Formats: sequence, C-alpha cells, structure tokens
Amino acid sequence: MPVAAFVSDKICLVLNKFLPMHRVNPKYVRIAFIVLASLIVILLIGGYIAYTKREALLQKAITKAQLKAKRDYNLDLKIGSAHFTGLSTVAFTDISIVPLQRDSLLSIKKFEVSVKILPLIYGDIKLADVILENGHLNLTDINHIRNFDFLFKKKKDTTEHSKVDLSELSNNLINQVLYKIPDNLTLNNFLLTFIGDSTNLKLLTKTALIKNGHLTSTIIVNDGAAAWHFEGRMHPSNKDIAVKLYADAGKVEIPFIQNRFKLKVNFDTISTRLSKVEHSGGETRIYGSWSVRNLLINHPGLSSSDITISNAAIDANVFVGENYVSLDSSSVIHLKKITANPYVKYTLNPVKIYELKLNTGWLDAQDIFDSFPGGMFESLEGMQVAGKLSYNLNIFLNTAHPDDVQFDSRLDKDHFRIVKYGKTNLTKLNSEFVYTPYEKGKPMPPRFIGSKNPYFTQLNQIAPDLRNAVMTAEDPSFYSNHGFVEESIRKSLATDFKDKKFKRGGSTISMQLVKNAFLSREKTLARKIEEILIVWMIENNQILTKDRMLEVYFNIIEWGRNVYGIGEASRYYFGKTPSELTLGESIYLARIVPGPKAGLYAFLPDGTLRPGLINYFNLIGNLMAGKGQTARDSSGYGFYDVHLKESLRKEIAPVDTAVADSLLRQNDDDDAAPVVAPKKPSFFQRLFGKHDTTTKKEEAKTTSGKEKTKVMDPKEKLEAQIQKLKDDEKKKELSIDTAGKTRKQIRQEKRELRSEEKDKEKELKNKAG
Repeated sequence: MPVAAFVSDKICLVLNKFLPMHRVNPKYVRIAFIVLASLIVILLIGGYIAYTKREALLQKAITKAQLKAKRDYNLDLKIGSAHFTGLSTVAFTDISIVPLQRDSLLSIKKFEVSVKILPLIYGDIKLADVILENGHLNLTDINHIRNFDFLFKKKKDTTEHSKVDLSELSNNLINQVLYKIPDNLTLNNFLLTFIGDSTNLKLLTKTALIKNGHLTSTIIVNDGAAAWHFEGRMHPSNKDIAVKLYADAGKVEIPFIQNRFKLKVNFDTISTRLSKVEHSGGETRIYGSWSVRNLLINHPGLSSSDITISNAAIDANVFVGENYVSLDSSSVIHLKKITANPYVKYTLNPVKIYELKLNTGWLDAQDIFDSFPGGMFESLEGMQVAGKLSYNLNIFLNTAHPDDVQFDSRLDKDHFRIVKYGKTNLTKLNSEFVYTPYEKGKPMPPRFIGSKNPYFTQLNQIAPDLRNAVMTAEDPSFYSNHGFVEESIRKSLATDFKDKKFKRGGSTISMQLVKNAFLSREKTLARKIEEILIVWMIENNQILTKDRMLEVYFNIIEWGRNVYGIGEASRYYFGKTPSELTLGESIYLARIVPGPKAGLYAFLPDGTLRPGLINYFNLIGNLMAGKGQTARDSSGYGFYDVHLKESLRKEIAPVDTAVADSLLRQNDDDDAAPVVAPKKPSFFQRLFGKHDTTTKKEEAKTTSGKEKTKVMDPKEKLEAQIQKLKDDEKKKELSIDTAGKTRKQIRQEKRELRSEEKDKEKELKNKAG
C-alpha cells in the first residue's frame, strides 16, 4: 500500500498545482486510484481466464449450435476442426451442413474469421477479417423436394406480440448487416449451384477481395458461359457502399430467371450505392441510389418485343417511421432525358393506408417521347412534337374506407402539338381506310371502311336506339369526357381492393376505338399504356370529332365470329339494316359487345332470347328511360320481340342454360366495361400466366330471373362427385409436408391418397347402381 499511497500523493500534488483555488483532498484521490486499480486488475484476471478457457468455450458453443440445428431444423452440422489462431481469430476446417434425408447443402474446406475487440465489448459482433476457401452451396428442388425446406419452416410462437417500432427495427437490421461485412475479405473458389427439374445454374466465385475499402471479384457463370465482376467501394463502418455488376463481354444475363419465369432480363451494368443512414426523431432515413445501363426486358405479358432502356436510375431516399415505410418525394427517377419525383408511403397501423404520388414538373414534350423505352410503343416511334407536358398522379387509399379512395391523374399541356406523325398516322380515321382485324395475333380478311363497302353505315343511318344502348352500356359520358372517366377508374380501384382481385373495366369508347384501329389485339401492359397515350393525343388535339369516332367505332368493332361492323351484324342476326333495328334488338347488340363470339348463345333454338337476359334489358332500358331516350316499359323494353334470323336458328344446338349463361358472361376484351361486368381472369393473372380459381356461383337462373341451383341428372351428378374426389386428392398431394422425408416416403403417401380416392370412387359408383 505504500506504493499506492505514494502515487496518489503525487497525483494530488499535481492536481493541486493546476487547481490552486480548489485543493483536492488526498483522501479522495487515494480512494479513486484504488478503485481504478482494482477494476484494471479484475479485467486482467477476467481476460486471462477467458483467454485460457476460450478453446473450451468455443467447443461448447459449437456443440450447442449443432444440437440446435439438429433439433430445430433437421440439419446435420459437422466441423472437422475449430480453434483460435489469434486473440480474436477462429479457424474452421471441413464444415458441412446436410439436411436430414436430403442432398448436401453446404461444404467449406477452410474458414477463418476475426472480430473487432472494441465493438465486442459493447455486445456487437463486427467482422474484421474473413478468409474462405473451397466452398460449395448446393440448392436442389427436384420433384418438389428441396434441400432448403427448413428455411420455410414456421415455429410456433407462444409469446405475446408487442407493437414493433419499424424505425428501430430497420436501423438495427441495417447495422447488423453492415457489421457482417468484413473490413478485409479473401474468398477463393466458392461455388453456388441450383439444380431444379428444368433449370440448372452454376456461379463460381473464383476470387473476391475486400482490401482497403475496395471490392473486386470474378464470377464464372455455368462453366465459362459468361464472366461477371463485382467492383466498388466498401466502407460499411461509415455506411458508404458503392458497387457495380458487369460482364467481361456482352451483357449480364441470368438464365434462371428466363427458364423459371419466362422473363428475359439482361444489362450492361447495374450499380447500387448506400451513401448515408440516419436515425433520429423516431425515423430511420436511408439514402441511396440504383442505376442500370442498356437494360433489356422481354416477357409475353409486358410486350411482344424486347423492351430496351439505355439509361435509367433512381436516387431513392427511404424513410422508415414507427408504423410506416416511405419513398420520400425528394427521391428522383431518371429515364434518359426526363426526371420525375415519386412519393410512396405504406402505413401499417392502426389501419393500412396506401399513398402514391408522381410529379414530373414541366418537361420538353420531345424529351418525353425520345425517352420512351425502345420496343414499347411501336406506333409512336419517330413522332415529333413541340411544347411542354407535365404529369401528376395522386392515389390515396385508406383500407378502413376503400370507397373513399382518392384518384387523380392529369397530363397537362402547354402549347403541345404534333409536328410529324411517326410509324402510325393518327389522322387516318378522318378519311376512308382499310381495317385489318386480328384474331389471336393473326390477320383476318381486311375491311374497307368507306362508301365502297356496302356494309359501311354512316352514323345518321344507325338507329338512335342502338347508339344510345351501346353508349349506355359502354360509355354513358362519351360526348362529354376526354377519353377517360376518372370517377369510373376510382370506383374500379375501390371495387378491386374490396374483391381482392383486378376486374379491370373503365374502358371508354375512345379507348376501344384506338385499340381496334391502331393497335394489335395482344393483351400486354405496353399495349395498354400505348392505348392511353394515343387516346390522350386524339382527344386533346381534336384529331377526330366525337361523331366520327363513334361512326368508325360502330363500323369496325366485332359483333360475332368473323362479323365486323354494325352493317354486317344487323344483317347477320336479324336480316335488317342498322337503321331498322328495334329497341330490343339494339339492347341485345349492346349486350354482346364485350363478348361478341358468344352472341349466338343468347338465343334458344326457336330464335327467342334466353329468359335470364331480361334483367339486362330492364337495366339498360331503365337507364335509357331515365335520360329520356326511350319510354318507360314494364314489359322488358322489347325483350320478347327479339327473334334471331330464321336461317341462323339451325346453327344453334341445344345448350344447357348454365353453360350458355357462363359463356355469355365471358369477355373477349381484356378491358371493356359493360354495365353488367362479366367474370373473367384479371389482367395481372393473364400477365403472369395465373388463372382465376374463384369458385363460380350463381350458375343458373330461373325463367323469372331468380337464382336457382342447377338440376343435374344422376349421371351428371355422379361425374361431378367423382371429379370433386379427384380434385380433393390433388390438393392433398400438393399439401404433403416434405420436410424430413425421403422421396420414397413421399411417393408412398401419394399412393395411399390415390388408393383412398379410388376406393371412394368405387363406392360412389356402387351406390349409383
């Protein structure tokens, strides 16, 4: 103790020398020094004990990890050797992970990792150096048996869930991810393979280095088919990362995506950057950017040809609050020569709220047309325009009140005009022209739209009842709208949200005309956007009068199989000219516009209409009467006076009422909007190849229009029951839990299900006699 006393006295003298006005009591200095010295000794002793016991602690941690992997995930984790090679460096050899009764998942020959000491004291694991050599991550998905099933295994959660703060969660997650990026990395020969029923992929990372904040790597794709490179700046501690991916020669293309999703995607270079992360005031703010050069996309649901984008980027500022995630309006989208400010916000609680805004500000109109992706809008290619354009979009949906959804979409113009038409002359409809309809992408016999065509009918020669009936069903505000009905779109959004499916709808006569006259009938997203742009230009530049648009519309749309134009249709169904059509015949023709190929199914073999259609006649008739276009009628608005032309009746084979009603509900058009919307697969279901599996209800109606259950004969009933058994068996097969089971065990379960289904089928047949 004399040494400690001596040191403390010296410290006291020094302090008193510099603090003469406040002399320090030597007693307090001596106590403080003793406490500090004791803490240092304790730390040294603890460090020594931990250092001498670290190997035992390491082996204990490995054993615990192996038991957890086996218990929770059915994984056999093996490590050949594991030992410390430095103060904070652990070296592993011969690591392997094999799921129970599955193909091997992971093997690593050599793995060394070291952590930083200072963050470790505060409980954070920050990687300093990582060395990995000769590794193989093998993913398999064969006959619906995957060696990575454990990733999707759900554990029972019996804990009470407290409210999650998304801001804190995102900030912690980002820090944890960045902490796992080492300051220095040496990776050699790491192979990633995916083997599926129809897809194989190999990515061999020959080398990957992070040194002094610089990343370089070389990845060999499918045994030399291509070579990719990751390169960039890596300063994870400073939250500063900038990385780009490019190929040695040609483009970066991932075969897996094309084989799996029929989606072709390739590019020259893609870059990403994380520049800053801030956390304060209950909000985490993430600042970054992404860009791509010479992007090519091809998918049958997007466009029939390749879509190319030479240069696109986004400066994205993502803000995460306690209960929301948003893309702030300070973000900027760059597409060739144009820019736009997006705003997207998703609020999770207390109710879910979706917000979307887009604002371009005033842009040079030619810059906008020059920035269209190549291969997307074929008819507009080469168009020259003048003036300025500005686009604004605002959508707000509170899920507690979906009917109050807000929708506002505006494309404003300032001295906008068309200087020169491109591939398609939009004024061609003002004079006589040749119209070529398409069926499933194939051209049909062309029709001349003009006086030389005996079926061509001028607007004033079309019965007023037909004009009014079609406009009532398809576009009641045709003469007053500018090609779009915003309220109709708003209501469609609300209905689609409530029904949890896209029913589409809201297409005006102007949109249907443009689609038929200028565009192919392919049902793609690019075609739909192109249609909207052409409608806007026609309506906002007075390229066509409303009367001429309606006249052309009536003369080119389809009214039946290979029946185009009202002149052909009126003679085909009723042997009359368009001017001679009655109210009932007009309402019938309006009814088949959305699904013309099923037009004949509306009739019974004796030429009268099916009873179930009277409700539609009353609906359209009442709407017309409300606008003073016809007199009120309690007897079906001409329903009972409609008779199919006698020579056509022999073509109508007896069809079950439920089948006929189902066919009539089908819609050949992907976006027509009849008053009575038919059930059909949604646009996005068609886009990605999915089918509507919603159970069809209300299959049949009585002669009075009331719903009833279809009466089936015993044979039909037996067939329906057998089909239901088969469908149930298929569902059970697909729901078999494959985790931890061999292929043999899975096949046995399937055989048992099929045997059970056959026994039940046999029992049903025996009961039926």
